[in-house]
Amino acid sequence: MRAALAPIRTAFHPCRGVSFKSAAELRRACRSNTWTGPTAGEAPGYVQANLVILPGKYAEQFRDFCVKNAAPCPLLEHTKNPGFEPKHLAPGADLRTDLPKYHVWREGIMVQERQEVLGLCEDDMHGFLLGCSFTWEDLLAEAYLTPRHIEEGRNVPMFNSSIELRSAGPFQGHMVVSMRPYRKEDAEKVCAITGEFPAAHGPPVQIGQPAEIGVKDLMRPDYGEAVSLKDGEVPLFWACGVTPQNALKQAKLPLVI
Repeated sequence: MRAALAPIRTAFHPCRGVSFKSAAELRRACRSNTWTGPTAGEAPGYVQANLVILPGKYAEQFRDFCVKNAAPCPLLEHTKNPGFEPKHLAPGADLRTDLPKYHVWREGIMVQERQEVLGLCEDDMHGFLLGCSFTWEDLLAEAYLTPRHIEEGRNVPMFNSSIELRSAGPFQGHMVVSMRPYRKEDAEKVCAITGEFPAAHGPPVQIGQPAEIGVKDLMRPDYGEAVSLKDGEVPLFWACGVTPQNALKQAKLPLVI
């Protein structure tokens, strides 16, 4: 799941419908279980991240996997024993409580969804914060390029692709991509804005040719929800943070959060 962390700039214009204007406010709401939904569009101007917590014996191999596959797995911070505080990005935060929800995986199967994982995180476990494209979605909105899933109140559509990842230890697989449709004449501007954030997946990995990366039906995403495509629009695909989740699923570790 995703957490809101450090600011990426000092001035911004919040997107319409924003409930939380700061990352700290959003984290407090998650900790108190008053916010349990997606964080797209929330805390504009702040970095958002995906979280992975796993046993220490796999930590270096997973870190290597992230380094080798920086586009879908941009590593922002690695927390080690003791504690689960991201001291660089969000001092005072607790990775075990400050996210909307947590998925618990055992042997490659999701066995539980929780609102905190205090009782599951042992001292030898490591936390990884990975960059997320939600970081720059408010910047697109400021440029009058609001992503369609935000306009339609849906989760971003995501697809399994044929783009092969570089393996490290038990971690391998194919890239998952997220999709946002735009008019052809806006694609260059969208690429320029998102390309400024390599730690949040950067620019698109493919534009306008879904079949080239193995995506067959834009109305049937593998994750998230389908969005409308209007006349004159083309799909833009970005590396997606579901990628490491799939790699962890295939690795079948005894416990992953």
